[in-house]
Amino acid sequence: MQQSEPQVADNQEARRFEITVDGALAGFADYRLTGPRISFTHTEIDPAFEGRGLGSTLVRAALDAARDAGLSVLPFCPFVQRFIQRHADYLDLVPADQRARFSLDGGQGSE
Repeated sequence: MQQSEPQVADNQEARRFEITVDGALAGFADYRLTGPRISFTHTEIDPAFEGRGLGSTLVRAALDAARDAGLSVLPFCPFVQRFIQRHADYLDLVPADQRARFSLDGGQGSE
């Protein structure tokens, strides 16, 4: 049976982005919304779904949603921090005065 593409949705009631695969919850990225800022606090992928790149798919979608909403990002979650370090095209979401706090002041990133 062929699997469908992973789906990412913002579950605002639970304050987290969720990724599902064939209708099953595969992981989530918790956040806090404070005014014009979104703080990502924890990202988790169910062990049954690990190794498929779902964490990156989830974080990319969450960061894209933050950009679309005009929010700045505070990446307290280490996974989100590392994602931004590796993908410099998302660095602009983190306020310049907050980048050193998250070890993002170098701005180097690669695909």
